[in-house]
Amino acid sequence: MLIFINDYLIHGIVIGSIYALGAVGVSLVFGNLRFANFAHGSLMTIGAYFALAIMHNTGLPIMLALPLAMVLTGLLCVGLDKAFIRPFRASATIIPLIASFGLALMIQSAVQMIWGPGMHAYFPGQITRPVEIIEGLRVSPRHMWMVAAALLFMLALHLLLTRTKIGKAMRAMADNAELARLTGIDTERVIVATWLIAGALACAAGVMLGLDTQLRPMMGFELLLPIFAAAIVGGIGQPYGAMAGGLLIGIAQELVSYSWLGTGPLISPSYKEGVAFAIMVLVLLIRPSGIFRGRVYS
Repeated sequence: MLIFINDYLIHGIVIGSIYALGAVGVSLVFGNLRFANFAHGSLMTIGAYFALAIMHNTGLPIMLALPLAMVLTGLLCVGLDKAFIRPFRASATIIPLIASFGLALMIQSAVQMIWGPGMHAYFPGQITRPVEIIEGLRVSPRHMWMVAAALLFMLALHLLLTRTKIGKAMRAMADNAELARLTGIDTERVIVATWLIAGALACAAGVMLGLDTQLRPMMGFELLLPIFAAAIVGGIGQPYGAMAGGLLIGIAQELVSYSWLGTGPLISPSYKEGVAFAIMVLVLLIRPSGIFRGRVYS
């Protein structure tokens, strides 16, 4: 049982937390701008590299470099929206979607030009020993920090959406953008806030992914499909659903690799990404709007 918890369940919670943060950003952008942002994975990547650059140039620890990187990524999102997304806002939904895919390629190329195509690490050569919580139960300190940070970001988002004026305006715009505009809500301000939050959360997800593995130019793009699956499972356009969907898919991907029957894994780890889509299809067959009843936009 301890092997199951140490090697599968804990890592499932960690990767699920990364998926959740990424899926929330996708869901926020879809809810308020009505298009799927295919550049979100690349924003995770460049956010992670921003944190690396801040660490190397200032000597700050990762916990202090992360907030600065989140701000930079959020501001980058606002700039990219004004330059490449806003001109197509009144166009058919497919147009900004294609534009976002082009942005993803641009960001990946920029990362390769600035930092090179090789791998990087926040703490090269450093090995962290797991901490024994109770007898036999071991958890890596970085995993505890990552899950705690993800919970903190989710709590902060919940408070922003429910307790602040801009958060309530974001929810109103997600419900009905035209009605929100007619009631006096500054929708452009809401869009800027949406990009700032989505970019900051994408950066947080990218940094956590870099802490769990290594930094490489394709790291965020490779997680784009599971993140979209998490957002759809939770209910597209529903931030709370994205959180639940991310955790569900992350944990399920790890648990299917456990030797439930016999001595070998139930499903080969090579097919873990397929589990995300199997869950997505199953949920959509049972509950087409997702777990939290996401909205469908025409």
